[in-house]
Amino acid sequence: MSAVDIDEGRVAELSRPEFWREHFPRLTIISRLAQGNIPQMEPTADRQALWRERMLEEGYFQDGADTLGRLAPALADAVNTCARLDIPPAFIFLFDEAWECFFALDPMLRGFLGPGYRVLPDFWTWRLDPSRADAGWRPHRDKGRVALTADGAPQSLTVWIPLTEARPQNGCMYILPANRDPVYGTHAEAQWQIDVPRVRALPAKPGEFLCWNQAVLHWGGETSRFAPDPRLSMALEFQSGERAPFNTPLIPPFANLTFESRLRLVAKQILQYKHMYSLAARFETLARRLLGA
Repeated sequence: MSAVDIDEGRVAELSRPEFWREHFPRLTIISRLAQGNIPQMEPTADRQALWRERMLEEGYFQDGADTLGRLAPALADAVNTCARLDIPPAFIFLFDEAWECFFALDPMLRGFLGPGYRVLPDFWTWRLDPSRADAGWRPHRDKGRVALTADGAPQSLTVWIPLTEARPQNGCMYILPANRDPVYGTHAEAQWQIDVPRVRALPAKPGEFLCWNQAVLHWGGETSRFAPDPRLSMALEFQSGERAPFNTPLIPPFANLTFESRLRLVAKQILQYKHMYSLAARFETLARRLLGA
Protein backbone atom coordinates (compact mmCIF):
# COMPACT_ATOMS: atom_id res chain seq x y z
CA MET A 1 0.00 0.00 0.00
CA SER A 2 1.43 3.41 -0.97
CA ALA A 3 1.69 6.46 1.26
CA VAL A 4 -1.11 8.09 -0.76
CA ASP A 5 -3.34 5.09 -0.10
CA ILE A 6 -2.55 5.28 3.60
CA ASP A 7 -3.33 9.00 3.67
CA GLU A 8 -6.61 8.50 1.85
CA GLY A 9 -7.56 5.68 4.20
CA ARG A 10 -6.77 7.87 7.17
CA VAL A 11 -8.89 10.69 5.76
CA ALA A 12 -11.81 8.33 5.28
CA GLU A 13 -11.43 7.06 8.84
CA LEU A 14 -11.24 10.49 10.44
CA SER A 15 -14.15 11.75 8.34
CA ARG A 16 -16.56 9.37 10.05
CA PRO A 17 -18.24 10.61 13.26
CA GLU A 18 -18.40 6.96 14.34
CA PHE A 19 -14.59 6.85 14.58
CA TRP A 20 -14.58 9.70 17.07
CA ARG A 21 -17.48 8.36 19.12
CA GLU A 22 -15.78 4.96 19.36
CA HIS A 23 -12.42 6.28 20.55
CA PHE A 24 -13.70 9.21 22.65
CA PRO A 25 -16.77 7.81 24.45
CA ARG A 26 -16.71 10.46 27.20
CA LEU A 27 -17.33 13.29 24.71
CA THR A 28 -20.17 14.22 22.37
CA ILE A 29 -20.61 15.65 18.89
CA ILE A 30 -23.67 17.87 18.22
CA SER A 31 -25.96 16.34 20.86
CA ARG A 32 -24.71 18.16 23.97
CA LEU A 33 -24.77 21.64 22.41
CA ALA A 34 -28.17 20.87 20.86
CA GLN A 35 -29.60 20.72 24.36
CA GLY A 36 -28.65 24.36 25.00
CA ASN A 37 -28.67 25.68 28.56
CA ILE A 38 -24.89 25.95 28.85
CA PRO A 39 -24.13 27.06 32.42
CA GLN A 40 -22.75 30.59 32.35
CA MET A 41 -20.29 32.22 34.70
CA GLU A 42 -21.95 34.98 36.74
CA PRO A 43 -19.35 37.67 37.43
CA THR A 44 -20.14 40.45 39.86
CA ALA A 45 -19.81 44.07 38.83
CA ASP A 46 -16.66 44.40 40.96
CA ARG A 47 -15.13 41.35 39.28
CA GLN A 48 -15.83 42.73 35.81
CA ALA A 49 -14.40 46.12 36.79
CA LEU A 50 -11.18 44.42 37.91
CA TRP A 51 -10.97 42.54 34.59
CA ARG A 52 -11.28 45.81 32.67
CA GLU A 53 -8.71 47.53 34.83
CA ARG A 54 -6.19 44.74 34.40
CA MET A 55 -6.83 44.42 30.68
CA LEU A 56 -6.27 48.12 30.09
CA GLU A 57 -3.15 48.28 32.27
CA GLU A 58 -1.48 44.89 31.81
CA GLY A 59 -3.18 43.48 28.71
CA TYR A 60 -4.45 40.31 30.38
CA PHE A 61 -6.13 38.81 33.45
CA GLN A 62 -6.63 35.38 35.03
CA ASP A 63 -9.80 33.96 36.57
CA GLY A 64 -11.89 30.79 36.72
CA ALA A 65 -15.26 29.22 35.94
CA ASP A 66 -16.89 26.06 37.30
CA THR A 67 -17.63 24.62 33.84
CA LEU A 68 -13.94 24.56 32.96
CA GLY A 69 -13.00 22.50 35.97
CA ARG A 70 -15.88 20.10 35.40
CA LEU A 71 -15.00 19.40 31.75
CA ALA A 72 -11.19 19.52 31.99
CA PRO A 73 -10.62 15.85 32.94
CA ALA A 74 -12.53 14.45 29.95
CA LEU A 75 -10.86 16.89 27.57
CA ALA A 76 -7.42 16.11 28.99
CA ASP A 77 -8.13 12.42 28.48
CA ALA A 78 -9.11 13.21 24.88
CA VAL A 79 -5.82 15.06 24.26
CA ASN A 80 -3.90 12.03 25.52
CA THR A 81 -6.01 9.75 23.32
CA CYS A 82 -5.13 11.92 20.32
CA ALA A 83 -1.45 11.43 21.15
CA ARG A 84 -1.91 7.67 21.40
CA LEU A 85 -3.71 7.60 18.03
CA ASP A 86 -1.11 9.91 16.40
CA ILE A 87 -3.72 12.62 15.77
CA PRO A 88 -3.05 16.36 16.29
CA PRO A 89 -4.70 17.38 19.58
CA ALA A 90 -6.57 20.23 17.89
CA PHE A 91 -9.09 17.57 16.88
CA ILE A 92 -10.68 17.87 20.34
CA PHE A 93 -12.54 20.83 18.83
CA LEU A 94 -14.71 18.27 17.07
CA PHE A 95 -16.38 17.77 20.44
CA ASP A 96 -19.09 19.85 22.07
CA GLU A 97 -17.29 19.97 25.40
CA ALA A 98 -14.35 21.97 24.02
CA TRP A 99 -16.72 24.65 22.67
CA GLU A 100 -18.83 24.56 25.84
CA CYS A 101 -15.86 25.65 27.96
CA PHE A 102 -15.54 28.86 25.95
CA PHE A 103 -19.28 29.44 25.56
CA ALA A 104 -19.55 29.37 29.37
CA LEU A 105 -17.48 32.58 29.38
CA ASP A 106 -20.02 34.49 27.29
CA PRO A 107 -20.74 37.17 29.96
CA MET A 108 -17.05 38.04 30.11
CA LEU A 109 -16.69 38.13 26.32
CA ARG A 110 -19.79 40.31 25.88
CA GLY A 111 -18.43 42.69 28.50
CA PHE A 112 -15.27 43.31 26.50
CA LEU A 113 -16.36 42.86 22.88
CA GLY A 114 -20.07 43.69 22.94
CA PRO A 115 -23.16 41.52 22.46
CA GLY A 116 -22.44 41.14 18.74
CA TYR A 117 -19.02 39.55 19.25
CA ARG A 118 -17.96 36.63 17.07
CA VAL A 119 -15.83 33.53 17.47
CA LEU A 120 -12.76 33.57 15.24
CA PRO A 121 -11.76 30.42 13.33
CA ASP A 122 -8.50 30.49 15.28
CA PHE A 123 -7.90 27.83 17.92
CA TRP A 124 -5.33 25.28 19.00
CA THR A 125 -4.62 22.55 21.54
CA TRP A 126 -1.23 21.74 23.06
CA ARG A 127 0.33 18.68 24.66
CA LEU A 128 3.81 19.57 25.88
CA ASP A 129 5.64 16.37 26.79
CA PRO A 130 8.55 16.85 29.24
CA SER A 131 10.13 13.56 28.13
CA ARG A 132 10.65 15.13 24.69
CA ALA A 133 11.67 18.59 25.94
CA ASP A 134 8.60 20.06 24.22
CA ALA A 135 8.05 23.81 24.34
CA GLY A 136 5.13 26.11 23.74
CA TRP A 137 4.94 28.59 20.89
CA ARG A 138 7.74 31.13 20.67
CA PRO A 139 7.22 34.78 21.75
CA HIS A 140 4.61 36.45 19.55
CA ARG A 141 1.68 38.85 19.44
CA ASP A 142 -1.50 37.24 18.16
CA LYS A 143 -2.56 40.12 15.90
CA GLY A 144 -0.70 43.12 17.23
CA ARG A 145 -1.71 46.74 17.69
CA VAL A 146 -4.38 46.54 14.95
CA ALA A 147 -6.44 44.62 17.52
CA LEU A 148 -6.65 47.66 19.82
CA THR A 149 -8.95 50.67 19.61
CA ALA A 150 -7.52 54.19 19.74
CA ASP A 151 -7.99 54.24 23.53
CA GLY A 152 -6.32 50.86 24.02
CA ALA A 153 -9.40 48.70 24.47
CA PRO A 154 -9.31 45.23 22.89
CA GLN A 155 -11.10 44.51 19.63
CA SER A 156 -10.17 40.86 19.91
CA LEU A 157 -9.23 38.47 22.70
CA THR A 158 -7.53 35.13 23.19
CA VAL A 159 -8.84 32.79 25.89
CA TRP A 160 -6.42 30.07 27.03
CA ILE A 161 -7.64 27.18 29.18
CA PRO A 162 -5.40 24.68 30.99
CA LEU A 163 -6.65 21.09 30.99
CA THR A 164 -3.92 19.96 33.39
CA GLU A 165 -1.93 22.04 35.84
CA ALA A 166 0.45 24.38 34.01
CA ARG A 167 3.68 25.05 35.91
CA PRO A 168 7.04 26.55 34.93
CA GLN A 169 8.44 23.00 34.82
CA ASN A 170 5.96 21.79 32.19
CA GLY A 171 5.78 24.91 30.05
CA CYS A 172 3.25 27.34 31.55
CA MET A 173 2.46 30.58 29.76
CA TYR A 174 4.64 33.69 30.07
CA ILE A 175 3.64 37.25 29.28
CA LEU A 176 5.26 40.66 29.10
CA PRO A 177 2.56 42.85 30.68
CA ALA A 178 1.49 45.71 28.45
CA ASN A 179 2.62 48.33 30.96
CA ARG A 180 6.09 46.73 31.09
CA ASP A 181 6.50 46.57 27.30
CA PRO A 182 8.07 49.75 25.83
CA VAL A 183 6.95 48.96 22.26
CA TYR A 184 3.47 47.66 23.08
CA GLY A 185 0.84 49.14 20.76
CA THR A 186 3.42 51.03 18.67
CA HIS A 187 4.76 50.77 15.13
CA ALA A 188 7.89 49.21 16.66
CA GLU A 189 5.97 46.31 18.27
CA ALA A 190 7.92 43.71 16.23
CA GLN A 191 11.20 44.96 17.74
CA TRP A 192 10.79 43.30 21.12
CA GLN A 193 12.52 44.81 24.11
CA ILE A 194 12.26 42.24 26.87
CA ASP A 195 13.60 43.25 30.26
CA VAL A 196 13.67 39.77 31.82
CA PRO A 197 12.60 40.73 35.40
CA ARG A 198 9.44 42.23 33.93
CA VAL A 199 8.35 38.91 32.38
CA ARG A 200 5.56 37.22 34.31
CA ALA A 201 5.05 33.46 34.58
CA LEU A 202 1.39 32.42 34.59
CA PRO A 203 0.88 29.09 36.38
CA ALA A 204 -2.72 27.91 36.07
CA LYS A 205 -4.88 25.00 37.14
CA PRO A 206 -7.87 23.26 35.55
CA GLY A 207 -10.94 25.39 36.18
CA GLU A 208 -9.01 28.60 35.50
CA PHE A 209 -8.50 30.57 32.31
CA LEU A 210 -6.20 33.27 30.98
CA CYS A 211 -7.56 36.06 28.79
CA TRP A 212 -5.28 38.48 26.93
CA ASN A 213 -5.68 41.08 24.25
CA GLN A 214 -4.09 40.29 20.92
CA ALA A 215 -1.40 42.96 21.09
CA VAL A 216 0.35 41.69 24.22
CA LEU A 217 3.60 39.70 23.88
CA HIS A 218 3.38 36.15 25.24
CA TRP A 219 4.77 32.63 24.79
CA GLY A 220 4.76 29.10 26.16
CA GLY A 221 7.70 27.88 28.23
CA GLU A 222 9.99 24.94 27.60
CA THR A 223 9.44 21.79 29.62
CA SER A 224 11.89 20.21 32.03
CA ARG A 225 12.44 16.46 32.08
CA PHE A 226 11.82 16.66 35.82
CA ALA A 227 8.22 17.83 35.32
CA PRO A 228 5.81 15.19 36.66
CA ASP A 229 3.34 15.43 33.77
CA PRO A 230 2.68 17.08 30.39
CA ARG A 231 1.02 20.47 30.03
CA LEU A 232 -2.30 20.16 28.20
CA SER A 233 -4.23 23.26 27.18
CA MET A 234 -6.45 24.80 24.52
CA ALA A 235 -7.17 28.30 23.26
CA LEU A 236 -9.80 30.03 21.15
CA GLU A 237 -9.96 33.60 19.81
CA PHE A 238 -12.80 36.12 19.64
CA GLN A 239 -13.40 39.51 18.04
CA SER A 240 -15.83 42.40 18.10
CA GLY A 241 -18.61 42.12 15.55
CA GLU A 242 -18.26 45.85 14.90
CA ARG A 243 -15.02 45.59 12.94
CA ALA A 244 -13.94 43.79 9.77
CA PRO A 245 -13.08 40.10 10.27
CA PHE A 246 -9.53 39.26 11.28
CA ASN A 247 -10.14 35.81 9.76
CA THR A 248 -13.05 33.97 8.18
CA PRO A 249 -15.48 32.39 8.61
CA LEU A 250 -16.64 34.22 11.71
CA ILE A 251 -18.77 32.03 13.96
CA PRO A 252 -21.75 33.19 16.05
CA PRO A 253 -21.55 32.54 19.80
CA PHE A 254 -23.16 29.25 20.86
CA ALA A 255 -23.12 27.96 17.26
CA ASN A 256 -23.61 24.20 17.08
CA LEU A 257 -21.52 23.55 13.98
CA THR A 258 -21.99 20.41 11.93
CA PHE A 259 -19.42 17.65 12.20
CA GLU A 260 -18.21 18.43 8.68
CA SER A 261 -17.74 22.13 9.51
CA ARG A 262 -15.79 21.30 12.64
CA LEU A 263 -13.59 18.88 10.73
CA ARG A 264 -12.75 21.49 8.12
CA LEU A 265 -12.02 24.08 10.82
CA VAL A 266 -9.55 21.72 12.51
CA ALA A 267 -7.82 21.11 9.17
CA LYS A 268 -7.63 24.89 8.67
CA GLN A 269 -5.87 25.29 12.03
CA ILE A 270 -3.27 22.64 11.22
CA LEU A 271 -2.29 24.56 8.09
CA GLN A 272 -2.61 28.16 9.30
CA TYR A 273 -0.44 27.55 12.36
CA LYS A 274 2.21 25.36 10.74
CA HIS A 275 4.73 28.19 11.10
CA MET A 276 4.32 28.05 14.88
CA TYR A 277 5.26 24.41 15.47
CA SER A 278 7.10 21.51 13.87
CA LEU A 279 4.50 20.11 11.48
CA ALA A 280 4.95 16.50 10.40
CA ALA A 281 4.49 16.10 6.65
CA ARG A 282 1.79 13.48 7.19
CA PHE A 283 -0.33 15.97 9.17
CA GLU A 284 -0.07 18.64 6.48
CA THR A 285 -1.10 16.05 3.89
CA LEU A 286 -3.97 14.96 6.11
CA ALA A 287 -5.21 18.53 6.59
CA ARG A 288 -5.09 19.25 2.86
CA ARG A 289 -7.02 16.08 2.12
CA LEU A 290 -9.68 17.01 4.68
CA LEU A 291 -10.03 20.41 3.02
CA GLY A 292 -10.21 18.83 -0.42
CA ALA A 293 -7.04 20.61 -1.56
